[in-house]
Amino acid sequence: MTQDEMKQAVAQAAVDYIKPRLGQDSIVGVGTGSTANCFIDALAEIKHLFEAAVASSDATAERLKGHGIQVYDLNSVNELEVYVDGADEFDPRLHLVKGGGGALTREKIVAAVAKEFVCIVDSSKQVDLLGAFPLPVEVIPMARSQVARALVKMDGMPVWREGFVTDNGNCILDVYDLEILDPKQLEAELNNIVGVVTNGLFAQRGADLILMGTEQGVETLKY
Repeated sequence: MTQDEMKQAVAQAAVDYIKPRLGQDSIVGVGTGSTANCFIDALAEIKHLFEAAVASSDATAERLKGHGIQVYDLNSVNELEVYVDGADEFDPRLHLVKGGGGALTREKIVAAVAKEFVCIVDSSKQVDLLGAFPLPVEVIPMARSQVARALVKMDGMPVWREGFVTDNGNCILDVYDLEILDPKQLEAELNNIVGVVTNGLFAQRGADLILMGTEQGVETLKY
């Protein structure tokens, strides 16, 4: 299978996985990115089985609405049955790096509310140790230089994602060369830097289940 075929396969696998868990009043959390877009397209086929979705970005909300799926603001929802999203990297403990598309803060918020987090990826995202993919950090604009200096002291190499503004009006620093030996600890340390909104480590709340597309088909991974 090509990478695009893998994405479509895991998207359909995610729909097949969540389908028995949905009721007429269920709310589905939906992530952002190319694999999540494949999931949205597949999800549209069963939109009659659930009430609405919560989107992790403006782009996702527009795609959902384009398929005739009702989109709720998270503040009006008590709980989410499931959250489905992709990742840029994942390790054997199902810790993730996310944020290549810049929606990491809203993705992390929606994931925190969901009963179950299903991550859909192709096999290129599987790593033994996180850190090959630069770690996105969302930053309040006035704090960009201050946060960058703090990241350098942590032996990271921050690069400003110039010309990009998040849906929250903030900027992104992509941090290269970080050694991520303890993802949970590093996630907390980065979030304690004044001016950081959040970072792309999903370790405190990692995935509950990973559906991974391979050349042989879709594998289900748990920790």
